Amino acid sequence: MRAFNYSAIKDQKWDSEILSLIAAIYKEAGKQEQYLKQRPEELEKLVEIAKVQSTEASNAIEGIVTTSTRIKQLVEEKTTPKNRDEQEIAGYRDVLNIIHESFDAIPITQNYILQLHKILYSHMNNPLAGKTKSVQNYISATYPDGSVKILFTPLAPFETPEALDRICEEYNRVIGNMELEPLIAIPVFIHDFLCIHPFNDGNGRMSRLLTTLLLYRNGFYVGKYISLEAKIAKNKDLYYDALAKSQTGWHEGTEDVVPFIKYILGTVLAAYKDFEERFALVETKLSALETVRLATQNKIGRFTKQDIRELCPSLSISSIEGALRKMVACGELKREGNGKSTCYFRLK
Repeated sequence: MRAFNYSAIKDQKWDSEILSLIAAIYKEAGKQEQYLKQRPEELEKLVEIAKVQSTEASNAIEGIVTTSTRIKQLVEEKTTPKNRDEQEIAGYRDVLNIIHESFDAIPITQNYILQLHKILYSHMNNPLAGKTKSVQNYISATYPDGSVKILFTPLAPFETPEALDRICEEYNRVIGNMELEPLIAIPVFIHDFLCIHPFNDGNGRMSRLLTTLLLYRNGFYVGKYISLEAKIAKNKDLYYDALAKSQTGWHEGTEDVVPFIKYILGTVLAAYKDFEERFALVETKLSALETVRLATQNKIGRFTKQDIRELCPSLSISSIEGALRKMVACGELKREGNGKSTCYFRLK
C-alpha cells in the first residue's frame, strides 16, 4: 500500500498561482468577518439559500434529483422523503446540518467519517451505511457510445480501513503542529480520500461534505453562505479533469496534486467573491425595486427569478416578482418563457 506522507508536500515549493490564491482567500475571509459583524440578521438569510443549493447540487452531480419545490420542502421544512432519491437528499441535508451546527465538535477520524456516512443513508435501508467498502470499486467514465473506461482503480477493500486511519492521522498531525498551510492540507486530504474511495456508495457526496467540514474547522466559513457544491456542479468537467490529472501515479506516491489544489482553492475564492457581491446588495438600504435593479446589473445574459433571489436574500419572493414586473413594464428587462422556464435579460 502507498505511504501517506505530508512531509514531501510540506517541503514542496508552490507556484505563484497557488500562493496568490491562498493570500486572496485569507484577505476575503478577513473581510467576511467584518461583514458578519455589521449585518448578521440579513446574512443569516443566505444560510438557508446555501443549504438548499448545496443539498441540491451535490446530489445532482451524482444523478440524484427531485423538483426544486421538493428540495426546498426537504431542506427547509424537513418533510418526509417520498422515494429513494429524496431519501438520499434528506440524508445529505442531515449531515450538512450537523456540520453547520457542530463542526468544531467533529474530530477528523475514521470513526466520525463512518458515522457521517451512516447518517447520509439514515433515511433508507442500506446495510453498508457507515461501513467501508466490501467490494473493489472503480472510477470510470461512460461515453456517448455506451462504452465505459476505467479512469482509476482505488484501494482494495482490505487496505481501506488502515488507509483512512492514516490520512486522518497525517492530516491531524500537520494541522495540529502547524506544519502545513491548512488551505494546502485540506485539498490534499480530500484528494487522498477520493483516491481511497472508501465506500461502496456516497464517496463524492462525502468528499464534498468533508471539504465543508475541514474549511469550517480552519476558520473558512464561506460555504455557510455561498454553496461550494453549486459552484462545483456548475464546473463539473473542470472538477473531474483536475481530479484525473492529480490521480496519475497516486498508488506509487508520485502523483502531482497541484491541479486539484488549484481547483479547490479557485472554487473557495469564487465563493468568497460571490459573498462580497451579495453583501453589497444587503448593505445598502434601498427600495425593493432599486435592490433588484442593482442585482440585475450583476447579471450578463439570461437570468431567472431564483438568480435574483440569491442576490437579494433580504427581499421576499413577492417583492422580487413585483420589481421584475415593473422593470419589464418600463422596458428595462425583457421577459421570455412561461412558468418554470421564465427568464429575463437586460435591455439597458
